Amino acid sequence: MLIVESLQKSFQLDDDEVCAVDNLSFEVQPGEVYGLLGPNGAGKTTTLRMILGLVKPDAGYAQVSGFRTEVDPTAVKSRLGFVSASDGVYPWLSVREMLLYFADLYGVLPNEAASRCEHLAALMGIKPLLDRRAGTLSTGQRQRVTLVRGLIHDPPVMLLDEPTRGLDVVGVQTIFEYIEHLREVGKAVVVCTHRLDEAERLCDRFGLLHHGRMQQTGTLPQLRQQSGHDHLVDMFIELLRS
Repeated sequence: MLIVESLQKSFQLDDDEVCAVDNLSFEVQPGEVYGLLGPNGAGKTTTLRMILGLVKPDAGYAQVSGFRTEVDPTAVKSRLGFVSASDGVYPWLSVREMLLYFADLYGVLPNEAASRCEHLAALMGIKPLLDRRAGTLSTGQRQRVTLVRGLIHDPPVMLLDEPTRGLDVVGVQTIFEYIEHLREVGKAVVVCTHRLDEAERLCDRFGLLHHGRMQQTGTLPQLRQQSGHDHLVDMFIELLRS
């Protein structure tokens, strides 16, 4: 389970202080896919960076499986998986070497790491790639490897930042299938995206961000009732005009 409580973050830009995330709170249950949605600059990535411990919040905290970022940040990080549009593969390692390297970083025992590597590679269709050098892979192949890497330590919470950006139709479908797998095995999943049409297909609940503040939250039927609009795109256009 992921709990985000009253996160706050401002940045100094020249002579101005800009509030990127403003008193943000939400929860994600095991087996739930939560869409943290908003236009560019809404505060989505800053929120993920605070949850991951890459950016220190001015106030508030994130809690993963009972561990809080300001008390035990290492325990929080070890229980998070992260996937972004930037694949970040290590080109000179084989896919297997890279996956086992990340497993070791998270303290996964070697036999268990090898077993997980084989299982996840079969699940994501990359077994033929395991002994290929990562730098030789296509964009779609790299994306599949990145998805496996995010799960190699079996984290209870997964964070996905713009996971379909730059992918073709086949790549997008791979992401959809991956998220469905995460739901089925009981992960708490946060998807940050501005692709609202995709979010409608992927997510169980939504949080609509604008200027760092949570403007609306709920299931799609609840948001439709609150806003009077049928689609997330129309809801956001109204937010941006307000």
